[in-house]
This record gives sequence, C-alpha cells and structure tokens, in this order.
Amino acid sequence: QVQLVESGGGLVQAGGSLRLSCAASGSISSISTMGWYRQAPGKQRELVAAITSGGSTDYLYSVKDRFTISISRTNAKSTVYLQMNSLNSEDTAVYYCNARVNGMNAWGKGTLVTVSS
Repeated sequence: QVQLVESGGGLVQAGGSLRLSCAASGSISSISTMGWYRQAPGKQRELVAAITSGGSTDYLYSVKDRFTISISRTNAKSTVYLQMNSLNSEDTAVYYCNARVNGMNAWGKGTLVTVSS
C-alpha cells in the first residue's frame, strides 16, 4: 500500500509564500511522476505542477513564474515539494498531491491553502 502525506498548507497574506511537501511511502517499486493538483470551491480540480522521474516539469500557465516543483529521494522515500511565491487570492484551494506509483495513480488527502487579500 502506498501513502502520500501532505503538509505545509495554511493561511498566508497576498504576496506571501508557502511551501508544500508530500512524502510518498509504502510498497513502492517505481514512481514515474509526482505532482500537485488543486481544487477551489465550485471549480474542477486542475493540475498545478508535475515533475517526472527524469526531472521534466510542467506547470499551469497562471503559476509558471511563481511556483516551483522539485523532488528529493532519500533511501526508499520520495518527497515532492511545491514552493509557492507571490500568492494571490486565486491560489486559494485545497492542494492535492498526486503520484504515479507502481503504474497506478495515488492521491493524498489534500492540504488547504488560503490566501487573504
């Protein structure tokens, strides 16, 4: 069984920064992609950023110059980070970690990011 545990959400003022973390653990033989999605109230879930095992990244256009995704691997544990700068009210959402693990999609439970104006 694979677990994705997120941390780092919270309340921040507009213009501020937050860093989200997501640690993958469990019976992991391969991780091809890790990423972050978000879902704002009344809106569909959308891909914010993703990173492949080879280091290629992809970003939602509206966050491209403000957010940075990175990944670290220590022993059997992989952790993906999302550094979020210059946050604005449109970034308010529940952020979900996603990973393609052992050929299957895994999701975290989500962490709330609230940006106050």
